[in-house]
Amino acid sequence: MALGKPNPRGKKIDKQPGSGPRFGSPLIYVLLLLVGFLLLRSLFQDAGFQRVPYSRLLERIKSDGCQKVVLSNEWVKCYPKPVEGQPKGELPWFSVRVSGDTQLVPLLESKHLEYDAVSESGMSDMIWMLIVPIGIGLLFVSWLTRRMGGGMPGGPPGVMSFGKTKARIYMESNTGVTFKDVAGVDEAADELKEIVEFLKTPGKFRRLGGRIPKGVLLVGPPGTGKTLLARAVAGEASVPFFSLSGSEFVEMFVGVGAARVRDLFQQAAAKAPAIIFIDELDAIGKSRNAGMFGGHDEREQTLNQMLAEMDGFDSRTALIVLAATNRPEILDPALMRPGRFDRQVLVDRPDRKGREEILRIHSREVKLGVDVDLKLVAARTPGFAGADLANVVNEAALLAARKDRDKVLMADFMEAIERVVAGLEKKTRRMNEKEKEIVAYHESGHAVVSSLTAHSEPVHKISIIPRGLAALGYTMQLPLEDRYLMSREELLDKMAGLMGGRAAEEIMVGSISTGASNDFKQATEIARLMVTEYGMSDALGPVALAERSRSPFLTPAQGGLGFPEKNFSERTQRRIDDEVSRLIEEAMQRARDIISRHRDALTKVAARLLATEVIEGDELRRILTENGALPVEKEGPAAAEQPGG
Repeated sequence: MALGKPNPRGKKIDKQPGSGPRFGSPLIYVLLLLVGFLLLRSLFQDAGFQRVPYSRLLERIKSDGCQKVVLSNEWVKCYPKPVEGQPKGELPWFSVRVSGDTQLVPLLESKHLEYDAVSESGMSDMIWMLIVPIGIGLLFVSWLTRRMGGGMPGGPPGVMSFGKTKARIYMESNTGVTFKDVAGVDEAADELKEIVEFLKTPGKFRRLGGRIPKGVLLVGPPGTGKTLLARAVAGEASVPFFSLSGSEFVEMFVGVGAARVRDLFQQAAAKAPAIIFIDELDAIGKSRNAGMFGGHDEREQTLNQMLAEMDGFDSRTALIVLAATNRPEILDPALMRPGRFDRQVLVDRPDRKGREEILRIHSREVKLGVDVDLKLVAARTPGFAGADLANVVNEAALLAARKDRDKVLMADFMEAIERVVAGLEKKTRRMNEKEKEIVAYHESGHAVVSSLTAHSEPVHKISIIPRGLAALGYTMQLPLEDRYLMSREELLDKMAGLMGGRAAEEIMVGSISTGASNDFKQATEIARLMVTEYGMSDALGPVALAERSRSPFLTPAQGGLGFPEKNFSERTQRRIDDEVSRLIEEAMQRARDIISRHRDALTKVAARLLATEVIEGDELRRILTENGALPVEKEGPAAAEQPGG
C-alpha cells in the first residue's frame, strides 16, 4: 500500500444490503401462545394435589377415607375426609386412572360416596393431534424461508440470497480514509481528486457540457495502495462507497454473477451520488478470447452484464465505478474502451521521497529512537511498495519488543529490511565446516566480482547465516538511486556478478556445488530477455523474438510470465539458444578472470566472513583496497574493472 494505515474509525454500515429481520405472520404467534398454554396445562393440571398410585387411592376409597371423588376417563381425584387427631389441610389425592377399570363406579356407589364426573370433549386431542403439528410445521417453514432468504438477524446470507450483492457499504465519510492518509502516489491522487470534485460539485462540469468518466481503473503492482486510494476518494467525497472483490460475483449457480451485478448497480443508483469499487477486476474481466484453455460461460455472462450496466447508466446520475487490478493486459478490450473505464490511473511503486513519506505515516504510532533516520531507511528499500514498507516498520517494532526495548532503534530497521528481503534467519540450522567454507567462498565471489565491475550496484552486506527457505547465504546489493532503465553494460555486469559464486567455487575450492542454481536461473532469464526482447544481441539484432503474456507489474517469481507464443522458426530458436549460452559463458569467463587476478583479496574476504559470518559493505571495500583490488583513491563502492577483465 503506497499509503498510510486505514483509520480505525471507519464504520461499516451494512454487510448485506436489503437484508434484515423479517417478522412472521400473527398466526404463528397465536399458535405459539396456544401450544404454550396447553403445555402449561399439562404440566400444572395436578398442581395442588398429592399424586399417589391408583391402587393406594382405591384402598383409601374402600376405607372410607374420601369425602368426595371427582373422576374422568383419564384421572381420579379424592378429597380426604377430615380425621380427628390429624392436621387439617391435607392435600387432595390425585392419580392417573388405569385404562379399562370398571370397578371404580360400583365401589363408589357401594360406599355411598358423593362423586362427580368431568366431561372431556375431543378438543384437546384435536389440538394436540392436528393444530399443534400444523403450527410446528408452519414455524419450520417460516424459519427455513428466512434462512434461505438470508433474513436471520446476525446470521450468514441465505441460499436464496445468492443473487444479492455482497458489497460492503461504507456510508459517507465513514471509510475513515482521506488523501491525508495517502503518500508516495501523488500523481494518482491528483487524478482522483477530479473525481471527488465532480461528486461534490457536478454542476461545475455539466455547465460546460463536460462528462465525467464513468469508470476509473487503478492499475499497478500488488501492495501499492489501489484499494486504499479508492476508499480515500469515498472519504473525501462523503458519498456511499460500495466495495467488493471481483471473485465475489461468481458462485456455483448459473446466472448468479449477472444477478449480483444488476443488484449492485441498482442499489448504487438508488443511493447516487455513490462510488462502486471492484477490487481484483481481472477475476471477472478477463478477455473473452479464451485461447487454448476454453471459455467460462458463467464468468462471461457476468462480464457481459457488467458491460451492459456500465453502458446503460446515465453519467448524470453521479455514479462512479472504480476498479483495481495488477494485470491490465488480460482485461477484455470492451471494458477498456471509452464510455466504460475511460481513465486508467497508474499506482506505481514509490520513489525515494515517496518511501520516506510512507514510512513516516506508518511509524506515526511507533516509538522511534533518536538514531532512526527514515531517509536512510527509504534509501535502503528501493523497489519496495507501500505494503512492503508497512511490513518493515511492523517487523522493526516487533524486533524491538522482542528485545525488551523502550524504543525502536535503527538497528531494528536494518534487521527488518534484511528479514523482508532475504527471509527469516535460521539460527538453528548448522552447517559443517566444509559446507560453511564453500558458502563463504561462494558469497565472497559474488561480492568481489560485483565490486570490481564498473556498472554493478554497490554491495551493501555479505552474510553466510542461512535465511528463508533455502538460502545458505546472501550478498545484498543496493542501488545508490532509483533506477528505471538498465544499459547493456549493466546487464552484462550483473550476469558476471551472478556467476561470481560458481567461479569462486571452481577456483578456490576446486569443486562445484548445487548452491549456484538460483544464480543460473537469474542469469539465464537476463540473457534470454536481452536476446529476445531488448534487442541487445549482435548476432540477432534489434528484433523482438518472443510474444509473452506478461504482466508489466509482476516479476517472473510472482507469475508475471505466461506461455510464450513462438513467432519464429526452429532455426531462429536454435540461434537464440546459442546466443543465450554465449552470453552466459562470457559472463562466467569474466567472473573467472576477475577472481583469478584477485585470489588474495577473495581469500581475505572469505576468511573474514568465516570468522564473523557478516561483512558490511564498507569493510568489504576496505579489504579490497588493502589487497590492491581497489585503488586507494577510489572512494565509491565500485571500481572500473582491471584491463583484460
